[in-house]
Amino acid sequence: MKLTDMFETSRFVVTCEVEPPKGVNVHKSLEKAEKLRKYIDAFNVTDNQRAVMRVGSLAMCKLLKEKGLEPIYQLTCRDRNRIALQSDLLSAAVLGIENVLILTGDHTSMGDHPEAKPVFDLDSVSLLRAAKMLKNGYDMAGNKLDGFPELCVGAVATPGIEPFELHMIKLQKKIREGAQFIQTQTIYEPEIFEKFIDALKESNLRVPVMLGHVMLKSAKMARFMNKNIPGVRVPEGIIRELDGLPPDRLVEKSISISIDLINEMKHRCQGVHLMPMGWEKHVPRVVEAIRK
Repeated sequence: MKLTDMFETSRFVVTCEVEPPKGVNVHKSLEKAEKLRKYIDAFNVTDNQRAVMRVGSLAMCKLLKEKGLEPIYQLTCRDRNRIALQSDLLSAAVLGIENVLILTGDHTSMGDHPEAKPVFDLDSVSLLRAAKMLKNGYDMAGNKLDGFPELCVGAVATPGIEPFELHMIKLQKKIREGAQFIQTQTIYEPEIFEKFIDALKESNLRVPVMLGHVMLKSAKMARFMNKNIPGVRVPEGIIRELDGLPPDRLVEKSISISIDLINEMKHRCQGVHLMPMGWEKHVPRVVEAIRK
């Protein structure tokens, strides 16, 4: 089922990230998704996230689809030229995968194969344009397709990044090139999200927005994110709440923080994208609380 159809039901949509394994043992990833079947509307499968080589997103999406779980195929520009990117979009459609999230992708220098040659033949804006052309029956070279894909295509945004105005200009380009939904980077400052949503409305380019959320495992993790992830800032007040807690109280506090933050921001968006990063077992509690 397409995400756009889910949004039209007026239901608050919840998606969850799935990381393919580094190796062929896919069972653990599939089992984690299966346990969340009752809580999650669609599973967003990363594409060699952080430029670390793993099982491909397309293969994992197909396996999820076979289990009756709705996948979202992440497709990055880092590793493929325009021929391969267009081919993979067609392949996804042939395999019955309806939802695609398009990203530029982290540079290879950040990953486990820093000597790998990055491609970046297209960026996220031009790949969205290519997807739009495919959906209209033509490839990027203007050649007519023998059957065209019916895909729901989304893009990403980082509301906390600076300069904010330039980021919004690029996001507007993504929407004009066919982005049908927006998924944000994780946000811990509701005022930043408010500013983002207001700016998006002022642009008169209204699309459904999925609020991104990473569950904080520790104060150390929060400080790492502040230092290393552009556009992400965990307020010092939250860090102090987590600092020095024993493991059991830390988990409870983290879950409480996640629930409070999402509940505070959910009235301004159409759904939330959870990035549990190994804490999948705590996702049901969060989902039950935010859907009350």
